[in-house]
Amino acid sequence: MTTTSYAGNLTRAQVSAWRNALFVIFAICGIAMASWAARLPSVRDTLGISTLEVGVLILAISVGSIIGLLASSHIVSRLGAQKTIMLCFAAAPVGFALAGVGVALGLFPVVFAGLLVFGTGFSICDVSMNLSGAANERVLRRTIMPIYHAFFSFGTMIGAGAGALVEAFHVPVVLHLGATAVIMFIAVQLAARALQSEHLVDDATEQAAAENHGTWRDRLTIWRDPRTLIIGLIVLGMAFAEGSANDWIPLASVDGHGVDKPTGALIFGIFVTAMTVARLGGVFLLDRFGRVPVLRASAALAFVGLAMFIWVPDPVISVVGVVFWGLGSALGFPVGFSAAADDPKVAAARVSAVATIGYFAFLIGPPLIGFLGEHFGILNALIIVLVLIAISGLVSGGAREPAKQARTS
Repeated sequence: MTTTSYAGNLTRAQVSAWRNALFVIFAICGIAMASWAARLPSVRDTLGISTLEVGVLILAISVGSIIGLLASSHIVSRLGAQKTIMLCFAAAPVGFALAGVGVALGLFPVVFAGLLVFGTGFSICDVSMNLSGAANERVLRRTIMPIYHAFFSFGTMIGAGAGALVEAFHVPVVLHLGATAVIMFIAVQLAARALQSEHLVDDATEQAAAENHGTWRDRLTIWRDPRTLIIGLIVLGMAFAEGSANDWIPLASVDGHGVDKPTGALIFGIFVTAMTVARLGGVFLLDRFGRVPVLRASAALAFVGLAMFIWVPDPVISVVGVVFWGLGSALGFPVGFSAAADDPKVAAARVSAVATIGYFAFLIGPPLIGFLGEHFGILNALIIVLVLIAISGLVSGGAREPAKQARTS
């Protein structure tokens, strides 16, 4: 009887438990984000705020995310991905629940503060779980990162569906977000116990650990690497494609296409379902065709879908556009993070840098789209996303697999 040999002398059960724990963590993150997005129309109406002010609220998550991302590589290098995830998902649920309390009290600053805390914890966890996922992918020796992100999309499907349901039954936002916060905390704390060290890969384990635990200046040098910047630009465009949908589809559907709030949440659910399908199928496509062709085709599909949503007034055709938009937006993030983690010696620093560039979309996107939406309508404001999707497709060659890069050189 033969047994499969894994890095670090891990057993098959340990590697599978590590993988399954990441499935849970990615899904919980998706549930959290979709739960907030699905209730955005009710948050706006309860607080009595404008579209621009909604953009400012979304900005709170983005500001927190940038704060977290700037510190993430240093925190992960000291604590490791496992402890970092557990710590961040002790703080993020508190901020999430606080935002719900702020909505119930009608206090805009409290909602902003809660979302700021949530965004900080969420973004650090995002880097940590993607780093751990990339390490698990190398241990398994097969493409699996899109499946992790598919579980994020499964989570958004659950969150969007639950959001539509609680909207239909007029459940207060504070109860919905509070219950979600409790689930987030318990599920992640239990799942994270099965995670393994991200350094249990390749023969260069000790060197990787040493370099990942270097000084702040050592880790900041990764920003001078052109590959880091190009991968970041790919992720930036797709972050706009995905993030603008997460933030604005429910509201854009209500205000731009004249549907009711539960239907707006349902259309958002259609988007995340399309993303989930694409991420599950993306594993086959990536293994068959490679990163670059898949990324270019994805960008083209997202571009066409978003254009349909913006300019086609027929609700049915616009929903078809949402499907294309979701299918095309699905693989930018997971493929970008896999590419960023190709070199284990600088994986933590590069993943953090790429995530920071990508999350810049979440920093400037909400207020920018909110400002443009206030003056030209939300649908017209999404035109800026089309431009960034096109740029992402044009620079997709930067994510080429290391072996293909070597042959090209």
